[in-house]
Order: sequence, then C-alpha cells, then structure tokens
Amino acid sequence: MKNFKIIKTGLAMILALSLGLSSCGDFLDQPLENQAIAEETDYTQTENMILMLYGAYAELYNLQWETFPTIATRGDDVIPAGDQNPLIETDLFRYDRSFWLYNSSWLNLYTDILYWNGAMEEIRKYQEAGALASTAEQYIAEIKVMKSFELMFLAKLWGSVLIPESSQPSALFNVELSNFEEVMTYISAQMDEAIPMLPNVHPNQRSDIRGGITRYTALAIKAQANLELKNWQGVVDATSQIISSNVFALESDYYQLFKIPGKLSRENVFEFQYSDFGTATGTAVNYNFPFFGPSSWTPARTGASTGWGFWAPTPKYIKFMLDRNERTRLETTVLFTPDGIAEIASDPNYAPLPTWITNSTPEGDVFNNHPRYNFLSGKHYLPSTQLTQGRFSYGSNKNMTVIRYSEILLMHAEAVVSGASSSGLSALDAVNQVRSRAGLNPVTSVTIDTVLDEKFAEFGMEWGIRFYDLIRHDRTSELNFGGRNFQPAIHRFLPYPLEQIDILPQLSNETPQG
Repeated sequence: MKNFKIIKTGLAMILALSLGLSSCGDFLDQPLENQAIAEETDYTQTENMILMLYGAYAELYNLQWETFPTIATRGDDVIPAGDQNPLIETDLFRYDRSFWLYNSSWLNLYTDILYWNGAMEEIRKYQEAGALASTAEQYIAEIKVMKSFELMFLAKLWGSVLIPESSQPSALFNVELSNFEEVMTYISAQMDEAIPMLPNVHPNQRSDIRGGITRYTALAIKAQANLELKNWQGVVDATSQIISSNVFALESDYYQLFKIPGKLSRENVFEFQYSDFGTATGTAVNYNFPFFGPSSWTPARTGASTGWGFWAPTPKYIKFMLDRNERTRLETTVLFTPDGIAEIASDPNYAPLPTWITNSTPEGDVFNNHPRYNFLSGKHYLPSTQLTQGRFSYGSNKNMTVIRYSEILLMHAEAVVSGASSSGLSALDAVNQVRSRAGLNPVTSVTIDTVLDEKFAEFGMEWGIRFYDLIRHDRTSELNFGGRNFQPAIHRFLPYPLEQIDILPQLSNETPQG
C-alpha cells in the first residue's frame, strides 16, 4: 500500500507540474518515479495484491469537490450559488477556457485514470508471480468499472477525449482523441469484459469490500453508455438483467434514502462509501459535503458546522414539482429559506403555498436567509441530529449516492418508449413503480415526455442527469430559462482547459469547442 500510494503521488505531481512546463517535450523529460518504486515490490507476496484494490477505491471515493459541479451544474434543476463567478457563467453557458475549475476537473479525472491503469498493471504482476487468476481478474474488472465511470464524464463534459491504456503520464501524448460515440462504445465493451468477473450480489452483500462494485454496477454503467449512444435495445438488455435479478428494490422512505439510514440501501447500485467509524474523534473519511451546506442555519444539534452554500435548486424545478402535487420528492430535494418561500409565493400561480413548506426540516434544523441563495439541496443534507456524537462537520459520515435502482427503472422505460423491446418489465410498470414510491397516482400510458418528466422529478440535483437527458432527446429549449440561450452546437461540451491545450497537441488540433 505504501509503495502504491507513492506511485499515485508521483503521477499527480507530474500532472500538476505539467501546468508550468513550456512544452510537451519538457513534460516527457520528467522522471517517472513509479518505475523505480515498482521494482521494489515483492510480487510473490500475493496477499498484498488486494492493497492495489483498496487504493483504487480510495482514489474513487476521493472525488474532489470541484469535479461534481463541473459535471452537474448546467441543468434546469440547479444553479451554482457560490462565489465562483466563472461557475455561475458556466451555468449561463458562457464558458471561459481559462477557468481553473475546468482544468482542475480534467486533471482530477485523468489522474484517477492513470492511477487505475497503474493499479491494473501492478495486479497483473502479482498474477504473473502466482496470485490466483480469478481474484486478479475480479480486481481488474472492478477497476475497469471505476475507470469507465470517470471516462464517461470526461466525454460528457468535453466530447472528444483521450483514452490512455498505460499509467505513464506520457500515455496522454501517445493516443489520438476518441469522439463521444467512440468513448461510449469503448465503455460498453469494457463493461462486457468486466461483468463476468464481478461478484453477482448486491453491493451490501460483499463481505470483502462492503458496498463495493458488483456485476450490477457494471451493467448500470453499460446501460448509461448505451443510453448516450441511443442504442435503446442495448439499454434494455442491460437494465433487464438488473431488474430480473430481484437483487434491488426501491427504498420505501425516499427522504431517508439520502441520509444515514439510506447507507447501503437495497436501492443503491453504486455509492461512494464514507465513515467516521462511529467515534467522536479520530479518523473520519468524508466527502466534502460542506460544498452543499448552508452558510447560515440554526441546527437542532448545537455546534453543527455551516457549509459553503454553493448548490441550489432552481425556482423552475420547485414550480415543476408543485405543479405535479409532489411532496415526498420536493421535501427531500429542496431546503427552503424564508426568502425562498417568499420568492415562490410571490408568483400568484403558487400562492398560497402548502403549509408543509417551511424553512425547518422534520429534524428541527432551521435554514436562514443568505444573500447568495434562497434554496439548498436536500439530497446532500444530513440532519444535524444524525451526526455521530462528537462530530460536527456538515454531512460527516454520509455516503454519496451515485446510481440508484430508480435510475435503472427509468432508463429501462426511456429505452422502451424510444423503440426497444422488453419481454419483462414494461415502461408503464417501471414508471409507476417510481411514482408509487413518491406517493403519486399511477399513469395509464407512457410517452417519452412522461419518462423525462419523471426523471426530472426523481433525479433533481443528482449528477447532471437532467442536462444530459435534454441533450440526448434534443429538448434543449428547456434550458433556456432565466435569460439563458443554449445553442447545442456551441454549448453541449465545455471548451478544453487552456492549460491542457498548451500541453497536449491533440487538443490544439481539435476544432474549438464551447
């Protein structure tokens, strides 16, 4: 573990140092520290092979805070409420290729991919030295899923991207750009390789790495890739395997699904695991949930920390939910301030508001007014009363939900109404399962409008799902709210970070994006 941690650090340092180099030649001349370190490893100690997998998961769960908003900020469900003006401009589809957050997200994702390539290389060496082949193949399959997950977001953000197959930073110079469709095809093929090697259980049933990647995680990512390819039958083939397994089910309590009781829920196909180990002090491994938290609140538990207030639902999303007579999902997704309540109520079409809309949560946390935002994300909120005694950091001990079974059901429905055939679950039944959990009456027929509306309601604030749905179905006029003017040919992808254009010749030769 120690050796491989140094490898990771060396790769990250080389990538970071590249920002200050004047040419790719300078970059390539830098020493590759991992070569010497790898030579010190005794691969015959095959029991150490699992340390490569532990390190890979640690890298996955260490997703930096700035990467999430880069991925998820452009939909009509969310606005960045922070003090990063270029991020606010990004939400308005005015892109600045010199914005540090673009470059940081690019580096974060590629550093992970190079790291995972290195982990797979190391596992192969253990296998060659006598490690059990089936175990090595499983570990490699898990890491392929991690790599494909982040590679998918690279393509969603920038369109044509690089697919390095080596841990060497120079690998980024030695591959050609792959376009969006080629990346999604690659991911689908990678999942085909991984699926047979992975545990055929729910993530919460894994005894070695509880909550880790399983066959169904890979099937979900395969479905997502084929969704982007509009290979509707490929989506149904993948989702049907997840549905027919009967391993997953919708969590009955939607509100608690995103809180401590929802950790390792039967609904979660993929979630990032964090813990404070139930102790008041000492080690705590957490996602940076303060990014989402309130800059001003009166928590039920005295001393619970504030957050940054950088992630806010849109009034458009709130009104959409009120039009649908939603309570369960709106109450879960949106935290109101007094000014936020007043803003919605000022529209005569929504006054008076339901009495259950308040600035206090069921647990007694009170959200106060703040000049930067009127609303906050409830899905990234952990009640102060659920904090481990002695812990005060916002969201401490909360997991980060990534893929839920409801997404499997609604991807399945989307593909069926788009032309795929299913011998199992119908699109109507899939949609009505999700609606039932939300306390809504069933619908009697399903169109693509029905499915996309259901996805909007179900996945508000989550991983940019709404933005990518609208792109995929050419419904980008929905993004033209609040003075925005989205032009698909110009605004679908972000511009390549300026620092990377200066380093990677493939990017400078590509037609400018954004």
